[in-house]
Amino acid sequence: MTTPTLQQAVGSPFTRIYSVGAARGELVVSNDDIAGPIDSSDEWIRQRTGVITRKRAGADVQAVDLAEAAAREAIAKAGIDPTEIGAVIVSTISNVVQTPSLAALLADRVGATPAAAYDVSAACAGYTYGIAQADAFVRAGLARYVLVVGAEKLSDFAKPTDRTISFLLGDGAGAAIVGPSDTPGISATVWGSDGSKWDAVGMDRPFKEAFDDPDGEYPTLRQEGQTVFRWAVWEMAKVAQQALDAAGVTSDQLAAFIPHQANMRIIDEFAKQLKLPDTVMVARDIETTGNTSAASIPLATHRLLEEHPELSGGLALQIGFGAGLVFGAQVVRLP
Repeated sequence: MTTPTLQQAVGSPFTRIYSVGAARGELVVSNDDIAGPIDSSDEWIRQRTGVITRKRAGADVQAVDLAEAAAREAIAKAGIDPTEIGAVIVSTISNVVQTPSLAALLADRVGATPAAAYDVSAACAGYTYGIAQADAFVRAGLARYVLVVGAEKLSDFAKPTDRTISFLLGDGAGAAIVGPSDTPGISATVWGSDGSKWDAVGMDRPFKEAFDDPDGEYPTLRQEGQTVFRWAVWEMAKVAQQALDAAGVTSDQLAAFIPHQANMRIIDEFAKQLKLPDTVMVARDIETTGNTSAASIPLATHRLLEEHPELSGGLALQIGFGAGLVFGAQVVRLP
């Protein structure tokens, strides 16, 4: 009996990001608006985080609505038909239900059905995880084009009296189309996790406890600020350097550095440790958008390209890090 030969899909040798789209909450929330319940001030929040205002969505807006707006822009800019999308990957922690996925609904809304669709729960590293998977899918022949989205409505999980993280949080979505390329456009990804710090940032209690609570208080986000800050500053700067090494480039060859928009002090420390020259544009979208978790890197990328179109075609180092604790970084060629 002859052993049958299996056929395997063959994809593109290289990939790139074709386009990015963005959507932010329509409400501008100032530091003065939220300082009272946490017994703070505009000055304290600016000094500690670099946030001046944050964008939040209205009560009738869900994360999937933001995702749809961002995805439609990315698809239009890429110049592809939605039916050409073979996979939809959405990183989010703020879907309104545990299941089904936000990605499946998004695929239907933008006309990408019957693309494979699933959500990624990697918090602030989720977009870099999605880009890593999209790169692998296209090279493996599993999809020609992949829609990667980071979408969050974190204001739904922000407790007004919480002094650890809630005053940072914003709402938004960023989307990217990844597809085949004749030359490398996405480097090898450096990613990983440290579950020993699992409880350093996340929900303040399990959903089951909330269900059993007669007062019905919803779980909200909180963090151990110093633990997360030290980990981000000292460990993630090393990961960022590893990503540069994996890509075979040096910091002076970058056009931009786009870290997760967690805290301006962390961003500034990163730039210092990586010895970034003045020629490298550093994304600081947190100043007026806030921390949007999985959406922060694509939102910051979108803003940089909008304000500095000359960056198009240049190399950008992007790194995400957050709850898990998880991290991911890669060098990409900007669309």
